[in-house]
Amino acid sequence: MKIVGISGSIVGSKTRVTVEKVLNHIKKSEPDADVELIDLKNYQLEFCDGRPFTGYVGDTKLIINKILSADAFIIGTPIFQASIPGTLKNLFDLLPIDAISNKAVGIVSTAGSAKHHLVVEHQLKPILSYMKAMTLPQYVFIEEKYFNEKKEILDEQILSRLKKLADDVVRMNGRIGRMETNSY
Repeated sequence: MKIVGISGSIVGSKTRVTVEKVLNHIKKSEPDADVELIDLKNYQLEFCDGRPFTGYVGDTKLIINKILSADAFIIGTPIFQASIPGTLKNLFDLLPIDAISNKAVGIVSTAGSAKHHLVVEHQLKPILSYMKAMTLPQYVFIEEKYFNEKKEILDEQILSRLKKLADDVVRMNGRIGRMETNSY
């Protein structure tokens, strides 16, 4: 089982810290899992220009191939101006339509205000639905106030929800695998 975490921004660190928390729990609970973090801050992705995904090179090709080979995902997004970042949307635009089809997806979202808690419902989930991902119904939304000055999450309730998200993605991935094995 290969699980890829995506930190969907090129600025800040709270989203990456949150995705890492989920991935670390998966590593502890599923030692045989191949777990990898893609922090978009560390890559130079090309802008989607409509060409087939096979026409991209460099970091763009590398990230597309990592996503295509994954079984499940933890997608992390900050909320900027009541929206997901353009870097994350560009990544989805670069992918072939079936890149995440029938793959388990858990979502974590960070924001400066509770007013942004529905951005995932109105923007990210419709994109994932269009791409036929098996998105968990619940996601973890974390306001900026729950991070300390070292960008650590100390709130036990949030940490518990992140662990549950990790467990749910692993469990859903296993169910999808059994469904595919038993299909006619």
